[in-house]
Amino acid sequence: MLRNLKIENIAVVESADIEFSDGLNVLTGETGAGKSILIDSINAVLGERTSKDLIRNNCDSGFVSAFFDCVNEKVNSVLEELDIPAESDNSLLITRRISLNGKSYCKVNGVNVTVSMLKKIGNELVNIHGQHDNQYLLNPDFHYEFIDMLSENKDILKEYKISFSELIKVRRKLKSLQQDENEKSRKLELLKYQIDELENAGLKIGEKEELQKRKAVIVNSEALMNALNAAVQCIEGSEESSGTALLCREMCNSLSKFSNISPEYEEISQKCENACELIDDIKVLIQSRLKEVEFDPAELEMIEGRLDQLYKLSEKYGTTEENMLSFLDNAKKSYNEIISADEEISSLTRKYDECLEYAVSMASKLTEERKSTAHKFEIAVKEQLSYLDMPHIEFLVNFTQGKLNSTGLDRIEFLISTNPGEPPKPLSKIASGGELSRIMLAIKSILAHNDTIATLIFDEIDTGVSGRASRKIGYRLKSVSKDCQVICVTHSAQIASVADTHLLISKEVTDNKTYTKVTPLDFEARKNELARIMGGLQISQALLDSAQELLENTEDN
Repeated sequence: MLRNLKIENIAVVESADIEFSDGLNVLTGETGAGKSILIDSINAVLGERTSKDLIRNNCDSGFVSAFFDCVNEKVNSVLEELDIPAESDNSLLITRRISLNGKSYCKVNGVNVTVSMLKKIGNELVNIHGQHDNQYLLNPDFHYEFIDMLSENKDILKEYKISFSELIKVRRKLKSLQQDENEKSRKLELLKYQIDELENAGLKIGEKEELQKRKAVIVNSEALMNALNAAVQCIEGSEESSGTALLCREMCNSLSKFSNISPEYEEISQKCENACELIDDIKVLIQSRLKEVEFDPAELEMIEGRLDQLYKLSEKYGTTEENMLSFLDNAKKSYNEIISADEEISSLTRKYDECLEYAVSMASKLTEERKSTAHKFEIAVKEQLSYLDMPHIEFLVNFTQGKLNSTGLDRIEFLISTNPGEPPKPLSKIASGGELSRIMLAIKSILAHNDTIATLIFDEIDTGVSGRASRKIGYRLKSVSKDCQVICVTHSAQIASVADTHLLISKEVTDNKTYTKVTPLDFEARKNELARIMGGLQISQALLDSAQELLENTEDN
């Protein structure tokens, strides 16, 4: 339950520290005193979207904190999901600071959180009913939610949602496969061309590099042949001069005679022998290369043609042979997938039919459960409305079948007849603002026993209602407050008189600045406030006596 709300520099509130009790808490005050600011502040600390315009004039930021105690397991589960430590005493502290730069700084139990995380927690803490909820009640698209909240068999709804989700998953996959036949033919034709072109090319990894090397040899073959022949002539010599091999051999023969003089000469002689052998080896290598060196214009033309083909392929399919072969593999896979898609479509179509049949069967079970719940709901709402001075109202939950969707097959709409003999019609056609407020309170009263949320806030639920009906609304709010904490902003003395805690919101102007304060009222102060609400400017003794009578006669009836 919400125990404490602190507000700093929010609109006309400079500072407020508000304590709430169990049971029914009411807030009253003159129009414009700042009651809506409290609701805005609670919305802000629960993670609702807000604006820097909420910040008090000439202040850099606004601040709101809310302290809750006795939070339930559902709240603790959300905290665990968001990795926020829960307090051992099940208390919860939420703070939110709104800055002029538009940023929000939120904390839960001292842990920094985002606004979306804060909203997820807030949804489990407080339920706020205001005039916009009446619009929610007028929209039949949301009426199924009221019935589902009261359902005793939540497993059917859960199973239906799982079956519908699977149906949508299969349908999406099926739709992606059922592409236009012309598009399918175009893709197959393109893939076939790409596969044939790459396969006919006979790609081999490393071929391009080898061809480039061979081309370099052929292009330079004439110069290379001349160089190799010159090298052979240097080794072998000519008629006019001795070659390197002969000169080296003569040197070896000359020095070998002295190899036994000392180790040094022996080393020299040995190195000469090595040089001769090396020259012979070089000659053999050069001669073998000479046999390979040929200038073949036809081979060069073939190599250049092949390199050109590889270049053009690389422009389309990848820079390397590996890239192009990978492209080929993927193209074959895509081609086969399209070819085999017909078989998969057939299989998915059968699966879709099965999923559809099961989803429809679960939707039918859901309809049966809803109709059973709706019957009980109709009786309960009429009982509540009878108590709230609407004894002749007929309330009907109307079912029609719609298209299968995420909520089932049902189109559910609440119908009412406010006068005997008139056929029930949609709420939007008949209900006045006061009637809508009482219908919503009746529904909230019924849901309160099923709702895990510990705090309900009603913002001016008495709009369009007066007199005896207001008193009945007050008693009903009091009754609801036995199951959960109720906070109500009201202009009705009849409602305010039954409160467990009465808070006065007042406004004053000091030094050309407006200030709002929140004051808990004792019995005498409540008398004066109720008299003000009933009588306006002039508070007579008669009004005070009437106010005292209201306060003293608060027994639930």
